[in-house]
Amino acid sequence: MPQSHSPERRPRTPRPIVLVGLMGVGKSTVGRRLALRLRLPFVDADHEIEAAAGMTVAEIFDRFGEPYFRDGERRVIARLMDGSPKVIATGGGAFVNEATRALILEQATSVWLHADTAVLAERVRRRDTRPLLRGKDPKVVLAELAAVRDPIYAQAHVHVSSRKGPHEATVAAILRAINERREART
Repeated sequence: MPQSHSPERRPRTPRPIVLVGLMGVGKSTVGRRLALRLRLPFVDADHEIEAAAGMTVAEIFDRFGEPYFRDGERRVIARLMDGSPKVIATGGGAFVNEATRALILEQATSVWLHADTAVLAERVRRRDTRPLLRGKDPKVVLAELAAVRDPIYAQAHVHVSSRKGPHEATVAAILRAINERREART
């Protein structure tokens, strides 16, 4: 029977799919659902960092600072890029690191999930665990981060908007975008 060419068909994923973007965009939540849909393992890089360090991301930031955390993040993501198909959710700053970005671009299919900063600010207000937001206005911080990071995130292979609504809509948009990218390359 011929393979379906519907825009939501399940893509072959010989490489990891790595989700990048600002905090609150839904990398972990959407990543879990994407992995389930693709029948692939899901890995949250922040959880892997916490397991390796024996402390939370916030504790690492407080105790050792952001540069130390970013170095550990780089090493953990390099370990996760073992060539096996999986979905990886990264922290918001991971793709900003030049070495991490180069590794992801070379060895994975990178997906930039982006959303309006007002939507992100609404989402991140629900949890007080994000070190870069402590004691600050999330809308201001996210706008500043977006101004610096969006041009870097734009280097990702695939761009998908994360809007209000069901996460399944974002998953479907990722699958369509990955399939379109594959078809354009063949």
